[in-house]
Amino acid sequence: MRTQAPRKCNTVAFTGLACFNATRLHPPESANVTSSPLLQIVFACLLGGLLSMFAAALVMFGLPKKWLGLTVSFSTGLLLAAATLHLLPEALESGLTPHEVFPLLLGGILGFFALEKFALWRHAHGSSDAHPDDETCDDHTHAHHHFHGETVSILIGDGFHNFTDGLLIAAAFLADPTLGWMATLAIIAHEVPQEAGDFAILLAAGWARGRALFWNGVSSLTAVAGGVIGYFALEQAQEWVPVIITLAAASFLYIAVADLMPRLKREHSALGWHGLLLAAGILVVVFGSGHSH
Repeated sequence: MRTQAPRKCNTVAFTGLACFNATRLHPPESANVTSSPLLQIVFACLLGGLLSMFAAALVMFGLPKKWLGLTVSFSTGLLLAAATLHLLPEALESGLTPHEVFPLLLGGILGFFALEKFALWRHAHGSSDAHPDDETCDDHTHAHHHFHGETVSILIGDGFHNFTDGLLIAAAFLADPTLGWMATLAIIAHEVPQEAGDFAILLAAGWARGRALFWNGVSSLTAVAGGVIGYFALEQAQEWVPVIITLAAASFLYIAVADLMPRLKREHSALGWHGLLLAAGILVVVFGSGHSH
């Protein structure tokens, strides 16, 4: 029984590698429906939102929770490799100099830290008023309002996050279609732990599973809006494409280093499988793309 979960999770990881290689060898251009950059962007945003939501739902509703830790390992390797081996080299090849790329990268990382710090401050401020251990009626009412406000905040924040993901996907596709699919895969990878956390909060607030799935699906559609707006805006301002790509790299690096890797440090079991899946995430980026730098 103990060897089944890692073996299944490892199979999923390498199945993903095979599928991504199949996408590279037989790209979406072979189908007329995805031949234009705009249609590829819309398709990638829809696919990314649906797959990440479906995978998170599997973790929350069916698969053992320990599989989420293995997913984090794979996502960490994927994000680190995508940022350093593809996004940053693409930004440099697109016209930005190292003296422009790396200060922008630093500013992006600090900017994402500031945004997260602001969000955490709001969350901590709201949580300080809750008294879950108190059994009085007033405190139950207060807790209900707190959870209601938190769920609304979760959905709004998730929608904004997905919108920015759509912008990043649009910039990547305008630079190179293969880079676009690589960015989409990386976004799917880091969305799975986030969506699983969102589901947990919504369920703790008393939401039914179907309702939580529906509203998470609605919030994921904002990625399509971000992709479409990003496409038309960047088509008219191509010089901004490497800037957005650099910010995408900053986002991936920040998520991997500040969020995912601290989770891995707290893992004390199946360390070998965590290492293998982290390496698998890197290999997906190394061998899953024909776009060389």
